[in-house]
Amino acid sequence: METPPAPFRATLGRSVRLLGAFRKEQSDPDFFYGLLARDTVAQLASYTDLNDALVADIGGGPGYFTDVLRAAGARPVCVDCDAGEMMARRGAAPEGAVLGSALDIPLADGAVDVCFSSNVLEHVPDPWRMAAEMVRVTRPGGVIYLSFTNWLSPWGGHETSPWHYLGGHRAAARYARRYGRPPKNVYGTSLYPVSVGAALRWARRRPDAEILDALPRYHPRWATPVVHVPGLREIVSWNLLLVLRRR
Repeated sequence: METPPAPFRATLGRSVRLLGAFRKEQSDPDFFYGLLARDTVAQLASYTDLNDALVADIGGGPGYFTDVLRAAGARPVCVDCDAGEMMARRGAAPEGAVLGSALDIPLADGAVDVCFSSNVLEHVPDPWRMAAEMVRVTRPGGVIYLSFTNWLSPWGGHETSPWHYLGGHRAAARYARRYGRPPKNVYGTSLYPVSVGAALRWARRRPDAEILDALPRYHPRWATPVVHVPGLREIVSWNLLLVLRRR
């Protein structure tokens, strides 16, 4: 039976819960990504009706978001370029998964009602090509949900944080010295610096999409104005969410 997502409220309590869950990302990924997926799908549902909506989950990996989208009544299609990542949780790819690059999404123009991506943009070498692809595959009137960790946030270097403030390569070298292995997210190879400012400029220049919202994804709603403060937004936002509607 389909389970509608709980009403979404961006409260301070929610922010605290998510921050606490981040500590379990490595030790208990099912708990962390399950919580994040439920929160995210509830947030997405506040912008568009998910019931029977065809949703592309770009970079969906093992399908945590796909599972919750399906439970909410959507028809998700998980797209990822790494077959091993898609099989990491169950030993099999998510139902209906498609192997393909976020830079050339293997879907037709206007094919989906919603194009969704959580924390993938900073992992591709051409982020605005990926973002443009997300707009392309969304039908007119459809919604694009695009969230990423900005480079100058405290978590911008991912597992190498906060040493990324001294430079991505330097942070990666320090991690390798300390742990005896390179980080999973290697600067310049699988992790790239993306800024809030660049994302907002890209979105404002799109003639084929309008901005419905731009906000710090994990913050309380009252913190939204920070995205309009150059400089400060790069550090304080932590993670930027852009919600667009395809024209």
